[in-house]
Amino acid sequence: MKVTYESWPYPRRVAHRGAGLLAPENTLAAMRVGAAHGYRMFEFDAKLAGDGAVVLMHDATLERTTDGRGRVAGVTLGELAKLDAGSWHSAQFAGEGVPTLARAGAWLKANRLMANVEIKPCPGLEAQTGAAVALEARALWRDAPVPPLLSSFSEEALAAAKRAAPELPRALLAHSLPEDWIERCRALDCVAIDANHHVLAAEVVAHAHDAGLRVVCYTVNDPDRAELLDRWGLDCMITDAVDRIDPD
Repeated sequence: MKVTYESWPYPRRVAHRGAGLLAPENTLAAMRVGAAHGYRMFEFDAKLAGDGAVVLMHDATLERTTDGRGRVAGVTLGELAKLDAGSWHSAQFAGEGVPTLARAGAWLKANRLMANVEIKPCPGLEAQTGAAVALEARALWRDAPVPPLLSSFSEEALAAAKRAAPELPRALLAHSLPEDWIERCRALDCVAIDANHHVLAAEVVAHAHDAGLRVVCYTVNDPDRAELLDRWGLDCMITDAVDRIDPD
């Protein structure tokens, strides 16, 4: 399907990095935990390994979330496959692997779940990563009833994704909102702005809607804040608190 303002198909709640507080972030284990809490859509980070494989990881380096060392862009998929991406979180998840986008997409599709793929380039690989993630996402979700939402803080990565797979919906991520944020979204043919929830207000949400943009925000972990954002008309909320904020 083609995602437009009118045909926006995504649920109001999205699990951040899978369910990245209750389980090791950006792993299939985290997605299983989120799904067990009723979540139907999952945000996760995708970047390129040194051999061009698209893998799920937030950082440009391995130390924080694996037992490896060095740059993600400096190792191959085979080397990543040997790493433990779960023990840093807790013994319960020891041995959890670094998934590829292909593996995550297959699991999500098999379970009829949706994806928000954040394009998270390693430094200097913005356009290359945007194109690679978009092309792989197009192939993985070719027959899915709902396509993945591609998002990125990198406008260069989003522009490359647009060129590679223009039919996939895009959202511009923003820590803050520059004066020309609507124009930037339009230049990238984005269907949504995905902003830090602290910079949102009822007037900002209304302004986006008037401009034909949906509003996504990150990372809301307080149920009272979630309720307020809902009252403002927020379309989609990314959260770590899958055990405290209802999935829909």
